[in-house]
Amino acid sequence: MNFIQTRGVDTTKPATVTFSQAILSPIASFGGLYVPQELPELGEAFLTKHLNSSYKELASDMLARFEIDIDQSVIDEALSLYDKFDDAKNPVPVVKVRENLYISELYHGPTRAFKDMALQPFGVVLSSIAQKRNENYLILAATSGDTGPAALETFKNRANVQVACLYPDGGTSDVQRLQMVTEDAKNLKVIGINGVFDDAQNALKRLLASDEFKAALKEKHVSLSAANSVNFGRIIFQIIYHIHSYLELVRQNAIAMGEKVYLNVPSGNFGNALGGYYAWKMGVPVEKIIISSNENNVLTRLIKDGKYDLRDSEVVGTTSPAMDILKSSNVERILFDMFGDVRTKELMLSLEEKNFYELTSEELSTLRECFDADWCNGDEGKRYIKETFEKDGYLMDPHTATCMKSYETCSDPKIKTIAYSTAEWTKFSPVIANALTGEEDAEDITALESISKVAKLEIPAMVKGLFTKEIAQKTVIEKEDIEKEILKFL
Repeated sequence: MNFIQTRGVDTTKPATVTFSQAILSPIASFGGLYVPQELPELGEAFLTKHLNSSYKELASDMLARFEIDIDQSVIDEALSLYDKFDDAKNPVPVVKVRENLYISELYHGPTRAFKDMALQPFGVVLSSIAQKRNENYLILAATSGDTGPAALETFKNRANVQVACLYPDGGTSDVQRLQMVTEDAKNLKVIGINGVFDDAQNALKRLLASDEFKAALKEKHVSLSAANSVNFGRIIFQIIYHIHSYLELVRQNAIAMGEKVYLNVPSGNFGNALGGYYAWKMGVPVEKIIISSNENNVLTRLIKDGKYDLRDSEVVGTTSPAMDILKSSNVERILFDMFGDVRTKELMLSLEEKNFYELTSEELSTLRECFDADWCNGDEGKRYIKETFEKDGYLMDPHTATCMKSYETCSDPKIKTIAYSTAEWTKFSPVIANALTGEEDAEDITALESISKVAKLEIPAMVKGLFTKEIAQKTVIEKEDIEKEILKFL
């Protein structure tokens, strides 16, 4: 399969590239992104075939349908990392919470967040390509809290790869920060910036597109790639768990094969939702994809009124910080799929130059055929955490809690909903402790112990151990100094 470009083709890049080329150099012409030239068709026969398959068997077959230029032995090694999740037989449990609400738990990997689902195998694939080509790569990662730990975990000590991870200082939970700053592998550099996630992501995109930065890297015999979901190597692995979650409902006799479901996705950079959209386009029976936002509700406004308007917007710090994002990169891939490269380039350049674009009424109608959305503030989210724990016996993190609002406002109660839990309760314990017990301003370790007692849950050793590990990464800089700091690391 070849990959094409969301904003058309300039004179510096080929019209199509292979999968390995797309993941090694993820920024396309005019600052656009790579997308599959066509999606494989996975009809009911494919779903029925995998009704009794393991997650790895399903994943391997789906990747085969994309005909990516990666050796099967590498794919097998990458997928074997799912064996190290909490349950090797079922790395993504789907749990019934209410009569028509099921939660797909994506956080059972090493960093306790959904980014492990894609980044664990992605690290193996990218490192193997670099070794095969005998090239060295700098992997850039910008994180609002979950991508960073997952990228560092998968790439640490891997051959031919160095990682520079940017995070907003003070903009993540303590557990997320500790997962990053306690990493001490020599090929990893963690950089806190005085700013917000969008500053980190903007810097990442600028460096990926910068000829001067690439020239500086070339002098050091280093090429450039990225671990964010601008990289389709992330997205391809995020399609799989949507297919798996649908099959889990069939296995549990919650739905009949072919019956439609809602996919309810807490959304920041839109990669998780894009994976669901592609799964739908490939044949998973979906009624609609529901986007759940926090106070940074630019996605809700886009889907409701067709306007992507950042002219008077600043990122608001919330109780669900991994979604504190205003420029959601993967919306671009949706625009391309619906409206083509010429219109996508026009819209994205307007966003970059004017902080604004507006869909036509016909375009908005097309978007709303596939998506609905609502947003949830922090107080509402904490109320949902408390209610769902007390009434349903289910403990969720603040990002998952945003789905409860949109489940109530956007779903037909006669249709089953799969909501996605993107992080374990341990990642955001002060918010959850406040929701359950009312305690305020608790330190993470105190909050973890409080929740453990109330919910009768053990704190995982990998989380508890963070609080006694030595801080290895102490760099915090101004955003203007990012490029200089990365070159110094190299």
